[in-house]
Amino acid sequence: MAEKETATGLSRNLSTYGDKDFARYLRMSFARSMGHSNEMLSRPVVGIASTYSEFNNCHRLVPELVAAVKRGVISAGGLPLEFPTISLGEVFLNPTSIYFRNLMAMDTEEMIRGQPMDAVVLVGGCDKTVPAQLMGAVSADVPAIQLVTGPMMTGRWRGERLGACTDCRRFWARYRAGELDGPTIGEVEGRLATTAGTCAVMGTASSMALIAEALGMMLPGTAAIPAVHADRIRAAEMSGVAAMRLARSGMRPSDIVTPASVENALRVLLAISGSTNAVLHLAAVAGRAGISLDLAHLNALSDSTPVLVDLKPTGANYMEDLFAGGGLGAILRELKPLLNLDCMTVTGETLGERLGGEAADYVDPSVVHSRASPLQPHGGLVALFGTLAPNGAILKRAAADPRLFEHTGRAVVFASLEDLAARIDDPDLDVEENDILVLQNAGPGSAACMPEAGYLPIPAKLARRGVKDMLRISDARMSGTAYGSVVLHVSPDSASGGPLGLVRDDDRISVSVSERRLDLLVGEDELARRRAALPPAPQAPQRGYARLYSQEILQAEHGCDFRFLTRFPDRIQLSEPSRRR
Repeated sequence: MAEKETATGLSRNLSTYGDKDFARYLRMSFARSMGHSNEMLSRPVVGIASTYSEFNNCHRLVPELVAAVKRGVISAGGLPLEFPTISLGEVFLNPTSIYFRNLMAMDTEEMIRGQPMDAVVLVGGCDKTVPAQLMGAVSADVPAIQLVTGPMMTGRWRGERLGACTDCRRFWARYRAGELDGPTIGEVEGRLATTAGTCAVMGTASSMALIAEALGMMLPGTAAIPAVHADRIRAAEMSGVAAMRLARSGMRPSDIVTPASVENALRVLLAISGSTNAVLHLAAVAGRAGISLDLAHLNALSDSTPVLVDLKPTGANYMEDLFAGGGLGAILRELKPLLNLDCMTVTGETLGERLGGEAADYVDPSVVHSRASPLQPHGGLVALFGTLAPNGAILKRAAADPRLFEHTGRAVVFASLEDLAARIDDPDLDVEENDILVLQNAGPGSAACMPEAGYLPIPAKLARRGVKDMLRISDARMSGTAYGSVVLHVSPDSASGGPLGLVRDDDRISVSVSERRLDLLVGEDELARRRAALPPAPQAPQRGYARLYSQEILQAEHGCDFRFLTRFPDRIQLSEPSRRR
């Protein structure tokens, strides 16, 4: 058997010098220079992937978590070794954090694969960080456990409870409508995010934390613990202990991330009315394991999975309320008849064993509803298909206005983010409440790299009339903290030759949630004429990560991963424009 499969601790993955004994001798010499005793250096090694960065407010307390993980590893007989990876601070990255997600996944995978560790603890939390870590860990397939930083606590402003970032959007909409002045919105700005941690609502970070636990890659009951709560530190210490159990048992992500566990994660995503971004990320994680996330299957699950969790942006509560009101355990117990209970978890137990042995602690029924009395009878997300989205699009129906579920309207088209910014508040913009706003060239293949721009603002002239929602369609993403009747991830995207790029002002578009349809009501002859008149694709970037991105990025239904990083790249075709670039 190869040395890589049998060696442990610092004897794993020896550097290549042509002499393995010399390689180990040299490694131990340098390891001893760090001040470790021989006894410590002989132990199994648990790597700790640290994502601390002063550009990432969500990760301000990562050093404290790493210290607790180290305590747990040492107490269980291991040697903890911390190493840094890329850190993705959602609001501090240009053009958008998802552009760098695959780069972080590569960094994580190669550092896990290249360094000597028997197991790894993945410490992160901000939106794209957790999926990047899971993608890397699944590809490296070394025993791994996820530890999230946890959500921030809410703040207070003039007697009102606030939490980033749903409330930031609500107040910004009021500011745009002229209801708040500059000094007042400045006051709100100082009260939205007042502690360390990820967004306080069911945004992407919270959705991914719950998905990671539902997949079995995180310790039970740890997804929703607030960042500043003492239980978060205890969870870190327990994760260190659990990592040592994984190192000794040899259980790998490939034993945990399976078609059945991915289905469980989808059920949870639908029941929590989670972020649309989580569909992308779960598809990317699954793709690293060779599992296809079928959007038609998502619809089938959505039809039989009720919304149980009452959190913003679709409800009234915050993540700290979910933690106090029962956490993911309460959700899983309600969903138990719908789940695959034989899925393994990082504890070494199956999901069924977890739920069978888990005490039915206090559940706040105003936060976690029962299946007998759900918030909504069907899941929070639905996929739409049709002539405008041949490969699918996503609608967060739990956050949308049901009056727009069956709607045909006139398109008001913005050709780019720059066009949107220039004209959306123009008092002469030809737009009415029943029109459909369309944003092009904001998908994964565009120069914008699929930003969270799908939450198109209500045109100022309509906002001042009191219009709060209207149908919006794009190939972009939307923050998990946002709300409204927004169709996202239209695939293929505009830049890759998708029909969305052929829409023109005054075209008619039809949306039918009941029929899962999204159609452009324009004849094929006219579309062919428009397609022939399109300008050539712009020249691709010539160097660096931008070039790699442009050559390998996949469409939304494949999670926007790089094709060569998926488990079975030959099964996925890049779009023609992507190959041309």
